[in-house]
Amino acid sequence: MANKHTIILMQTSQHRATRTFMDYDSITQAMDGICALYGKKLKELNPAIRNISYDISDLYNFIDGLAEMSALVYDHSIQAYLPCDRQWIKQKTLQHLKKLASN
Repeated sequence: MANKHTIILMQTSQHRATRTFMDYDSITQAMDGICALYGKKLKELNPAIRNISYDISDLYNFIDGLAEMSALVYDHSIQAYLPCDRQWIKQKTLQHLKKLASN
């Protein structure tokens, strides 16, 4: 998953003005970014709680609750970005979190 430039496209609500993107040097960094985004949202919603924990279903609900989320992942072999949907993002975040938990 390393060295594949990844752009996360997202829209947080139905309003087009909430469209944004985040770009990362790798898929791993992109998955870190999504988890950090969710962590930031949890801290905003629960400012008095110092240590917030969540499970994968909570993260999935966050991803599914966005109006839009997709990824563009650069494929060096064809020198183009490949589109990846919300399900792909959820699968990659799960793999990423499993890898972090095993370290």
